[in-house]
Amino acid sequence: MKARGDLHVHISQLNGIPLQAEFSCRAGELLAVVGPSGGGKTTLLRMIAGLNQPQSGEIRCGEQLWFADGINLSPQQRHLGYVPQHYGLFPNLSAQANVMAGLDHLPKSQRRQRALQWLERVNLQGLPERLPHQLSGGQKQRVALARALAREPSVLLLDEPFSALDRETRERLYIELARLKSQLQIPVIMVTHDINEALLLADKLVLISQGQMLQQGEPRQVLLKPRNEAVARQMGLRNIFDAKVLPYDEQQQLQWLQFGEQKIACNTDARQRCGEHVRWVIPNQGIRFNAISSGRLSRSYNKLWVTIDSLLVMGESVRLVASIAGIAYQLHAEVPLHLVQKLALAEGLQTEVALKSDLIHLLEHEPACISSDR
Repeated sequence: MKARGDLHVHISQLNGIPLQAEFSCRAGELLAVVGPSGGGKTTLLRMIAGLNQPQSGEIRCGEQLWFADGINLSPQQRHLGYVPQHYGLFPNLSAQANVMAGLDHLPKSQRRQRALQWLERVNLQGLPERLPHQLSGGQKQRVALARALAREPSVLLLDEPFSALDRETRERLYIELARLKSQLQIPVIMVTHDINEALLLADKLVLISQGQMLQQGEPRQVLLKPRNEAVARQMGLRNIFDAKVLPYDEQQQLQWLQFGEQKIACNTDARQRCGEHVRWVIPNQGIRFNAISSGRLSRSYNKLWVTIDSLLVMGESVRLVASIAGIAYQLHAEVPLHLVQKLALAEGLQTEVALKSDLIHLLEHEPACISSDR
């Protein structure tokens, strides 16, 4: 087994597809690169793989320099595992032969046994002789993953690995990838446009758009404290509002905001200038519908009267949109179906909700803000 090392990427490209990126991924860690189509995610992955060459920068894995001024190792020299979007299987080769095709670094006498071992590890025992057209989407994905991992790579790169799969297969493979990640102890870089997938699987998140890194960090930290509105929207946050800064309450250590006709409080480390206009965001978990029936709303600083405009049932949850009394904004929330039924929430109902002050986050000022849903 080869020694494992952390991956460090710092690349810059101005021509062609512009791209600026700098991040690290530790051995045993899964880093998700998230962004819209055409944002530079796949280009970034191909640069790490050695399939595209950036204009400048440095890519290092452990003590080995993969790319720098005058250095550009080939994909084979980088000894990585790469699973492209459509798996890249050879259509005329069996599952076993597809895995063996990635083992040219081993003596021929060892390749068959190694391929069978990895097909078994991804739960494809009994299917080694099947051709790709005889396999389901999930099985093809497992063959591609087995081929990449059988190389005992220094880094595993996954390009939208679950995008073509049905929900049930995706969820099975999420569990499989989480299990393998803990065993492999190598950096895993996964490109995806699905923020929920990244929140579920990733130890670290890099948001990228139009070739620029917007923010990086632990997924929950990015979700709760997005740097600006672009990050908030890319994280799927819908409740982004305007407010005016009121005087800071030193005794209670709260920042008060004028929100339409309402006053709301938030916990923030950064002092704001009184009278300044700010944008703020609150995630779904900061909207407390569950407290209505138990009388705990009275303990909240931030109570709002809302009128429910629409309810959309989506399996075991309900997407709810409500108008806020006295304010030209709508509140978006996702509420468990059983809670909607328990509270008898319905279209046209007026009810009171609470916003958790510790989950209200003030966004950095942007010269040109994206328009909000009103």
